[in-house]
Amino acid sequence: MTTVTLIPGDGIGPEVTAAARRVVDASGARVQWQQLDAGMATLERTGEAVPEAVFESVLRNRVALKGPMGNTFGGRFRVTRRARRAGGEIEERSYPGPTIALRGELELFANVRPAKTFEGIGSRYQGVDIVLFRENSEDLYIGAERMVDEHTAEAIKRITHAGSERMASFAADYMQRTGRKRVTIGHKSNVLKLTDGLFLKTCQDTLAQYPGLSVDARLVDALCMELVIRPERFDCLLLPNLYGDILSDLTAGLVGGLGVAPGANIGRDCAMFEAVHGCAPDIAGQNRANPSSMILSAVMMLRYIGESVAANRVEAALGTVLREGGKVTRDLGGSADTTEMTAAIIEWLERPSSA
Repeated sequence: MTTVTLIPGDGIGPEVTAAARRVVDASGARVQWQQLDAGMATLERTGEAVPEAVFESVLRNRVALKGPMGNTFGGRFRVTRRARRAGGEIEERSYPGPTIALRGELELFANVRPAKTFEGIGSRYQGVDIVLFRENSEDLYIGAERMVDEHTAEAIKRITHAGSERMASFAADYMQRTGRKRVTIGHKSNVLKLTDGLFLKTCQDTLAQYPGLSVDARLVDALCMELVIRPERFDCLLLPNLYGDILSDLTAGLVGGLGVAPGANIGRDCAMFEAVHGCAPDIAGQNRANPSSMILSAVMMLRYIGESVAANRVEAALGTVLREGGKVTRDLGGSADTTEMTAAIIEWLERPSSA
């Protein structure tokens, strides 16, 4: 039995995480849940966006399923942590938002974002099956910004050999486990010769140690163009933090949008799986949210903890419901609410022929 930390999040988060939980429970997976709150609503209620108990739970259980969280534009969140080193001094750090705080404090250096076409989803493309690997701890997202003067702001872009090597090794190991063969490195080293140049060279050198992989590289702007022209040509993408963030939304758009795009944040000690869309406060509490991204993130989680049979069954059940189209939410072209779509997936899972 695997204990999973469940973090519902904000807005529609509680609705879609509840749907994913019900589907996982119906799949036959040996999972039990420890639910804890974090996010903007938690900040308003307790004064802390991510309470220490949440960090402790994820570190103890080593796996979490997280709903979308709110954020603000401008300003930073302070996160108070008891340091892991001996003595247990109190440290306070700041992050742009609660999700980035979780990634940073839990050292979840690898962001994995699959984008796959499903039959029944309205999309301009067919045959897309891409896994995007985004380095999750460096680049401009370290948050080292400052006002130079009243009219000028600047930010530091930091790329290290160690961080790039770690990310490339993770991507290669993931590809070998899942049978993928081709990876394209995205960069802008024609302009950012030191930072992106270091990322490109380190990734190329690291991936060269895996003879079964085919490796090429693209300038990130050219890569964007090629992705929207012929996305079916790509297998895996490997990018630094900022480009990975942007292109992961682009690849989601190739297959129908963020509503059908799952995500994982993985480190050496633990992993957090999350819906990649926002918390949609305008429809929160209305039972209208599409649970697909959250359910597909749970599929990734099940595979991570060794529940591959259950993962395959859930993915097949969701795929069937999407293909049939009769019990899907409005954004997917149907008229079902969240509860009805979830029930349709569970009904498929409970059929004797689906075992």
